[in-house]
This record gives sequence, structure tokens and C-alpha cells, in this order.
Amino acid sequence: MSSDKGSLPGTVFTRGERLRRTAVSTLLSVAGGALIFGSFPPRTLWFLAPLGIALLALVLTGFGGRRSVPLKAGFGYGFAAGLGFFVPLLPWIGVYVGPMPWLALAAAESVFVGLFGVLGVLAARSSWWPLAMALAWSLTEWLRSSVPFGGFPWGRLAFGQPEGWLLPLASIGGAPLLSFGVALTGTGTAALLVTVGRRDGMRSYLGPVAATTVASIVALALLPTLHTDDTPEGNERTVTVAAVQGSVPRLGLDFNAQRRAVLDNHVRETMALAADVEAGRQPAPDLVVWPENASDIDPLRNSDAATLITQASVAVGAPILVGTVLVNADGTNTNSVIAWNGTNGPGERHDKKIIQPFGEYLPFRSFFRLFSEYADRAGYFVPGTGNGVVRTAGIAAGIATCYEVAFDRALEESVRAGAEFIAIPTNNATFGDTEMTYQQLAMSRVRAVEHGRTVVVAATSGVSAIVSPSGDVLQQTPLFTADVLVSRVVLRQSQTVATRLGSGSELVLCLAAVVALGAALVTGRRRPSS
Repeated sequence: MSSDKGSLPGTVFTRGERLRRTAVSTLLSVAGGALIFGSFPPRTLWFLAPLGIALLALVLTGFGGRRSVPLKAGFGYGFAAGLGFFVPLLPWIGVYVGPMPWLALAAAESVFVGLFGVLGVLAARSSWWPLAMALAWSLTEWLRSSVPFGGFPWGRLAFGQPEGWLLPLASIGGAPLLSFGVALTGTGTAALLVTVGRRDGMRSYLGPVAATTVASIVALALLPTLHTDDTPEGNERTVTVAAVQGSVPRLGLDFNAQRRAVLDNHVRETMALAADVEAGRQPAPDLVVWPENASDIDPLRNSDAATLITQASVAVGAPILVGTVLVNADGTNTNSVIAWNGTNGPGERHDKKIIQPFGEYLPFRSFFRLFSEYADRAGYFVPGTGNGVVRTAGIAAGIATCYEVAFDRALEESVRAGAEFIAIPTNNATFGDTEMTYQQLAMSRVRAVEHGRTVVVAATSGVSAIVSPSGDVLQQTPLFTADVLVSRVVLRQSQTVATRLGSGSELVLCLAAVVALGAALVTGRRRPSS
């Protein structure tokens, strides 16, 4: 009968005991991932995320060093935690195309959490393992937000924290620092549990446990510095912005089969707003925001669409940011937002720069069509250029179209270039009645705090919202209902520390992770084996 020696001298485990311990650790890892998922909207259980990280950290440290964890096991536990998180987080991917794309993406993203498991086992060799492990999370979160195909940042710890007390950290170091704060809280909690359960070694854990309180103290200290209202400062001014949710004739991948109907819906709701303004029921808007795909008929090529948009803009007395699909000379498309100002017609525009793989375009199309009949439904979109700022009627709007809001660089560039408020035109009709739209709204709330800007979300079928610079949802529409939101918005000119630092905060975290993990690796090799 085979045996296994743990890290405690004299401990011998039978094969059955070893398998049982592995099974228990795997189940605990899955539970850790599930707890992280439970922290994400539409739930407001943000505190579950650090608990999930704490549970996974306990597994990766062998419950405080009571037993050693091999690197291969670390990968397996991390991968299991990833499945526990991504499988319930991403079912909207396959709501109309079947489970294969959903489960394939969940498994692919779980590989990165598996990598965190390996790094977490290495970090456990350090006496400051809570800090090293939290930095390892930041490193792997950056990696999966970058590769492959430009990365997939969906599900970053930060995006489950719009209600959390660490949210103000986003104004200092953006989403990367907020994620790190959550991870550090989790690993610190694990260290505290280990300390409580041990009679010796208290001194070695007091430092790491104390370090995990820094994020909370800094976040609470930052609360008074956040913009909690829309009071102009200095030369800032306020304008009235309207978000139009015209809804769609039907949900699913063919939501825009009746493209004229989608355009008509948004024209109709804008005309209704104009009537309310004339009757004194609504204030006159200075700018109207339509969603992504509000006009999938190219208004630069189709005179009927151009006429309808012009009529709506003239009626409401304001320029409209029109989400549209433009047809290029080579047959490709751009996902664009055009500032359409009455009879003056189209002005500045934002062509979506970060386009969605396997949706707006399909890498290796000939290969993937072998596995799915939906492969050829992927678009032929090409990325645009520019800084993401669209100016019209003296207003500078920073645009992040749908998928772009998940990427730090999109809004960082536009706010640095002078964006005074943020507009997020999005189309969620292809994802049905799922949690996707609430997950995306949470990202918009984090971005509002990160850049100190009001965020106006305009969605075809919902959820549309007005978000204050402090991340609070001021107004929100229901799903699948035509509606209009109107709000006064401060055109901010100041920049947060996070905006000025840009990617610098994430670079510092990643470099610190490399240093901490390198030190842990060296320390682990020097330790005598038991």
C-alpha cells in the first residue's frame, strides 16, 4: 500500500486518504470559485469575493502549511475554482448558440485561474504569502485580460465590487488596484484563519494580516474625495443628456433582421421625448445618446435612414450620438457612433477600436466553422482608430461601445484626451434575459469611479442607466421596455489619480508580483526539507 508524507514530520497518508484529501480540496476550490461568482451582479453580495479567494488560498497553502501542495495540484485546484466561477458567470455566451461556446470559453478562462493556482503554491513558500498571492492574482488577471485575441477581462474581481467598500480604490489605481484590494483582503482573511488555528507562528502572520487592512483604510479615507453629487467645480458646467432605449422587435441573434423596425423604435422614442419637452414634462436635452446598433442601416449610404435620424434630431432640438453599422468600401464593417446634429447631419464619430472576437469577427474562420453552424454568423468588422472622444455642440463625450467598457485602455485614453462625461452605447438583445447586462452595468459603475465621470449607458433592450461619478445608479430602465432617461450631467474636466496613472498601476502590481514570486521561489529552495 502506497503512502504519502505531508509537510508535518512523521505524517503518513494511505492512497485512500490522499485521494480523499484531494477530492475535498477540489470541492473546496470549486466552492471558492462559486463564492466569487456569487459576488457579481445582479446580486449585491460583494463580500463573497474575498471569502472565495480566502477559501482557495487555504487550499493552495495546504491549510497553512499543514501539508505540501504540488505545483500540478495547484494548477488543478485553480482550474477547478475557475470552472466554479466562469461556468455560472458566462451562460449568456451560449443562450442562442448552444452550450459549446459557453463551456469552451469558461474552460479557457479557467486555465488562467489554474496558472494562479501554480503561482499561489509558489507564493505559499514566502512568509509574506498573503501579499505575494494577491499580487499573483493581479498578474494572472492582467494576463487573461491581454491574451489571446486581445484578452477577455470579463469577470475581473473589480467588476463585482460596485457596492463594495473598496470601490474608492478604483479612483487611485483603477480596476487593477481594486481587484488587488479584493484579492489581498481574501488572502489576508485566509492568513488570519490560519493564525487563529495555530498555537505557534503567530508572529510570522501578524505582519501579513496587518498588511491586508491597508486597502480598506485607504479606501475609507478616499470616500470624502469622491464626487458624490453633480455640483460643478471651477469652470465646469452642466448639460442635460437623454439616453434612449428603443427596444427591439425580438431577441436573439436575428434581433436586427428587421433593421428598419429597430431604427423606427429609436426614432419613435426620440419623437416622444420631443413631445414631452414641448409639453414641459421633460427638460430640453443638450445631447441624446442612442444605443449600439440603433441604426444597423448605414445612414451614410442610405438616405431613408439619414432622413429619419435628421428628423429625430431636429424634433428634439439636440444632436444624437447614433450607434450604427457602417459598410466600408472593401465590404468590411465598422461599429460606429456618429454625432448627428440636425440638418447639419453627421459630424465626429467613434469607430469601435476593441472588437469582439467570435462575435464581430471570427479568427481562424475556416477552422471554427467545422465545429459550429453559427461560425459564419460572426461579423466582418474591423477596428477603428482615434482616441474615443466625440465632440458635438460643445460637449466632449468619451465613448466605449459595449465590449470596450471591459478594457482599461478604452476610457483611459478618451478621458485623458478631454472627455467630460462617458457614454456607453450597448446592444444586449443578443443575450436575452441573462445576467450579462447587469454584469456590464457593474463595469460602467466601476469606470465612473475610476475616472470621476458621469456615465450614461444606452442599451437597445436594457438595462440603460445614468451612473454618478461615485458609482451610484441614479436612474435605470427595465429590460425589454422602450424608455427614455433624462438627467443633468456635470461635464468634468479634472482627472483622477487613476486616469493620470493609466496602466502604470497595473504595471507596478505585475512587477511586484514577479519580484515577490521570485523571492518566494528562492526562499523555498533554501529551506531545508522536513
